[in-house]
Amino acid sequence: MDTQRLLLYMALSFLGLILYQTWQQDYNRPEIVPTELAADGVTPATPAVAAPVDLPQAAGTPAQTAETSAVPATDSAPSAPSVRVKTDVLDVSISSVGGTIESVLLLDYPVSIKRPDEPFTLGSNKPSRFLAAESGLQSRANEPAPTHLTQLTSTGPSEIIMKDGGTAVVPFTWVSDKGVEVTKTITLNAGSYEIDVEYTIVNNSSEAWPVNQYRQLKRKRATSDEKQQFVNTYIGAVISNDEDVYNKVSLGDIEDENVNAEVTNGWVAMIQHYFAMAWIPTENEGNTAYTRFVSSADNRYIVGMVSDTQSVPAGGTATFSTKAYAGPKIQKTLAAAAPNLDLTVDYGWLSIIARPLFWLLDKIHSIVGNWGWAIIFTTVVIKAVFYKLSEASYKSMARMKLLQPKLASLKERYGDDRAKMGQATMDLYKKEKVNPLGGCLPMLVQIPVFIALYWTLLESVELRQAPWMFHIKDLAIKDPFFILPVLMAVSMYIQQKLNPAPVDPIQAKVFQFLPLIFGVFFAMFPAGLVLYWVVNNTLSIMQQYYITRYVIGDGTKKAT
Repeated sequence: MDTQRLLLYMALSFLGLILYQTWQQDYNRPEIVPTELAADGVTPATPAVAAPVDLPQAAGTPAQTAETSAVPATDSAPSAPSVRVKTDVLDVSISSVGGTIESVLLLDYPVSIKRPDEPFTLGSNKPSRFLAAESGLQSRANEPAPTHLTQLTSTGPSEIIMKDGGTAVVPFTWVSDKGVEVTKTITLNAGSYEIDVEYTIVNNSSEAWPVNQYRQLKRKRATSDEKQQFVNTYIGAVISNDEDVYNKVSLGDIEDENVNAEVTNGWVAMIQHYFAMAWIPTENEGNTAYTRFVSSADNRYIVGMVSDTQSVPAGGTATFSTKAYAGPKIQKTLAAAAPNLDLTVDYGWLSIIARPLFWLLDKIHSIVGNWGWAIIFTTVVIKAVFYKLSEASYKSMARMKLLQPKLASLKERYGDDRAKMGQATMDLYKKEKVNPLGGCLPMLVQIPVFIALYWTLLESVELRQAPWMFHIKDLAIKDPFFILPVLMAVSMYIQQKLNPAPVDPIQAKVFQFLPLIFGVFFAMFPAGLVLYWVVNNTLSIMQQYYITRYVIGDGTKKAT
């Protein structure tokens, strides 16, 4: 197989991989059809015994009845009072129904550079972008406990605006008919994306109260503004424990089967491109992670964890603690929040290469202060590391280019006799001491690195709305004037001219259109990725020109 043909197959394989991943995200699961409405526009009633359940079942605890666990037509009632807490990085709305974190705005991450004053919505109680962090307590069947469906009493102000740092504390209370008092306290700190949740239980009843806590994330399917322009990254649930530190459970898998897994020192999360929401238990707490699909008028996907049951003696007290994370997928911040939470920055099967590449990119950025220039210098470093391999490849291709007249002559001599043509070609290679695979193998070694860098740039929230220079104001979206894709196509065309042309005229015609095809394809890619390809191609052209003109050229002159 000659070098040009291998390059073509590699290019087509790369495009095929991207297209397949996009298809998997968009079309491998059919959309769930909402429940049909009656003629009067009202959703038909469902018998109580068939009501969907969105409360977990604790280990060793009898299942709750449908009456107490059925999901209402809507989640938290829109009219229920809520408490707003605004820190320097978060704007959070906490519903008095269950103390649910029903809305999360990320103040440092605008929706777009065109709307700098509108923060990105990570969590919302609106049907179009529903994502909520729910938590509650459970007791034995038919015995009341403050679940995420229970109306709680807010004992603090309805709005807390933190202007000079500090801590915001939001308490809710609940009292049972038997005298069990529960205080749910939600705490937010300035500069932090972590939200602490604590239950303080005072059992004033005459008998022990067996209770457990649960935490769950509930969302709808991804909306169009959560997806990228062309390549869709993973949007769905993740469960982590000691044995499997990063186990993705897609929304389609949640529809198919309920997950129940023991979790110690782990967490559960709902992730999307650049952002994540997670529930993190206290260290060494025993939990059962679960997933549920709530099929209703508008479907919900749930991932959560329920703790082991704890008995609070009569006259005794107990506490349950946990924390949520709601924010950007910044690796250092995630790693500080929980072990392995930084894996939600998902580089795929090449993470072992991608993570060192991001480390290098981050270090260079700390020096140059611009992510565009960090991409350029990172590409330069990678090219320097692989210089010797590239040199061997370009030397081989240059020697192959010198043989093109002789190969063309063999083509004219043997015509369509492939057997004789192949034998004559191999004899020519042997005579001239040229290895036809010499230009391919060094390039194959570099391919994993290039793909890993591709995913590094695609997954890094640091590049979101990061400017470079001139008209590039956001490296995470496409070039608005398509200048970088044009430069990439031009650089690819120049590279072709430096390489030996295919002997087969059909292959030659295909290669003529390849730069144009890639230019159109990359026009939809984020500018940061296209910038990397432009710089990589430019460096390759410079290196190849130098080797062809001076290294191979001098050798040829000396030989003659």
